[in-house]
Amino acid sequence: MNRRELLKMITVVTGTAMIGGNALFAYSADAKGKGRFEARDTRLLDEIAETILPRTDTPGAKDARVGEFMTVFVTDCYTPQEQEIFHDGLAKLDALSRAEYDRDFLSLDGSQRETLVSRLDEEAKAQVAADDTPHYFTMIKQLTLFGFFTSEVGAKEVLRFVAVPGRYDGCAPYEPGQPAWATT
Repeated sequence: MNRRELLKMITVVTGTAMIGGNALFAYSADAKGKGRFEARDTRLLDEIAETILPRTDTPGAKDARVGEFMTVFVTDCYTPQEQEIFHDGLAKLDALSRAEYDRDFLSLDGSQRETLVSRLDEEAKAQVAADDTPHYFTMIKQLTLFGFFTSEVGAKEVLRFVAVPGRYDGCAPYEPGQPAWATT
């Protein structure tokens, strides 16, 4: 055995011991962010997000693929209890849509969606005052805003964006109606 082969073996053994054998199989591109979400759930989240942040003269939530962002964030970052609240909330939202309009949320027109979302927003605000458990619509709304404004579309086309900022100017001029600065 020559020295190079010995060094290769030592590197492989040491690296495997430090990383752990299971780490090689821990991340799969197919499983990342999927969890209990199906393609229909992503479409539903996209439509809810688009109702909250619709496309106008600026891009909307669907342009930033916020539904896909929410599925990854909920699966990878939420606790099991929060995930359960979120998934149950999606089912409740569709059930409420069927009870009100005899159709699921994806089949509603724009004004019906806005009415339903406004009602859920009021319900969520009332629950915050009543108890400490997060309301599923509050979670959806927060993730919509977070996902949109941290996306490339939200940061570059809605917020003001400077790729390489210049010097620090602590007193920048601001005029009412001017967009905020991007954080990315």
